[in-house]
Amino acid sequence: MYLRFWHKRMINRQARKANEDQHVPGLTLTEMSEAAREALRSYTPARIGLERTGVSLATRPLLDFQLAHARARDAVHAAMDVRMMCDELRRDGLPVLALKSQAGDRNTYLRRPDLGRRLSEDSAAVLKAGEYDVVFVVADGLSALAVEHHALQLIRAVLPLIAGWRLAPVCMVEQGRVAVGDAIGEVLHAPLAVVLIGERPGLSSPDSLGVYITWAPQSGRKDAERNCISNIREEGLSYPAAASRLHYYMDEATRRHLTGLEIKDPAEDLARLL
Repeated sequence: MYLRFWHKRMINRQARKANEDQHVPGLTLTEMSEAAREALRSYTPARIGLERTGVSLATRPLLDFQLAHARARDAVHAAMDVRMMCDELRRDGLPVLALKSQAGDRNTYLRRPDLGRRLSEDSAAVLKAGEYDVVFVVADGLSALAVEHHALQLIRAVLPLIAGWRLAPVCMVEQGRVAVGDAIGEVLHAPLAVVLIGERPGLSSPDSLGVYITWAPQSGRKDAERNCISNIREEGLSYPAAASRLHYYMDEATRRHLTGLEIKDPAEDLARLL
């Protein structure tokens, strides 16, 4: 009840402000309230000020909600096209390894997050230690759609910025979670692991990609020991901006031999990137 009252007050306040700003005489409060809601919706994809019929949502916003919910569910359950992505990376001249976590299928992956953090025995046997500066790990996470749409583009955007770095084979992991990069980096003896992973879908963003950067990856790393870049998608953080921010974190991690809470993006860098 209080939230409904507060929402109505905010809409009425915005309506009065819109009336003052636009200098449009003769509009009723109801008409200006709709104008205010349209103005608010222009700033965000969030569902605010939705059309109503009585105490219920109107048909159009209800159907839009159901469609967005279906897309989010599809993104969670979709399978990553590993062959396509491996072929694309090889065409770019990058060595690739196709790996799997201990979660044998999607249902197990969703029910047992711990299995998605560990490599299967067969996949672990494929990895060989080497002299590397960084390993890129691409995992489906909770949105294979995000990985297929954005992971290759981001890798292509960041590669020119890290020319001269010794790259381990790109590891494509099915049913993988963020911490699977720790196991991979530890076996490869890579000092830095960069995990590109599909983020949990939202009702306005079923294909958002996240990146997690971890120095000295090893089993047991905590989230506070990583840096994260999120919301990489067409409507969010662009590929050039995400690549620049990733390059910054990689350089700082290599220089300071750490990642996590101790590394921050300076305000001026954030302003430049955005």
